[in-house]
Amino acid sequence: MNEKNFRKIRIYGDPVLRQRASEIPTISPEIRFLMTQMKETMQNARGVGLAAPQVGESIRVIVVMFGADTDQSSIRGLINPEIIWHSEETDMCEEGCLSVPDTSARIKRWIEIKVRAVDEEGNPVEFSASNLTARIIQHEIDHLDGILFIDRLSMLKQEIIVRKLKKALKKETPRM
Repeated sequence: MNEKNFRKIRIYGDPVLRQRASEIPTISPEIRFLMTQMKETMQNARGVGLAAPQVGESIRVIVVMFGADTDQSSIRGLINPEIIWHSEETDMCEEGCLSVPDTSARIKRWIEIKVRAVDEEGNPVEFSASNLTARIIQHEIDHLDGILFIDRLSMLKQEIIVRKLKKALKKETPRM
């Protein structure tokens, strides 16, 4: 891994995390380089998914570790991903987020999804994903829509987490 390829991960409170990301009309060398940076940033942070807004770019790009729960995992970039079908069946699992540090909660997600996107070479792709891979993709697409996983909690749980996050952010911010 090349340290120059790491990007700063934006943290809760950064306005870019609340914006709806823009579609990408064409894949440029800059978009491919961004995906390389995102993959290396995600691996360095020991994450399993990362969306472009998390590194300050409000565009519809995600990188996902497919098969993270197997020994056959691989990281793939997806451009303009969208869920075109989902199972009725859901499950509740613990989720965390690189942009919401030291926080996790049980989140309800669909167990199976079908995704349409463009791959890193510019080819349209459609595929099914299930279990952890489906959960990661749903989490990252939420980022593209300005949604954080804590937004999927009850108002009371959100308030508790937001209070804790704001308190932690105040400690990190030096006073002038």
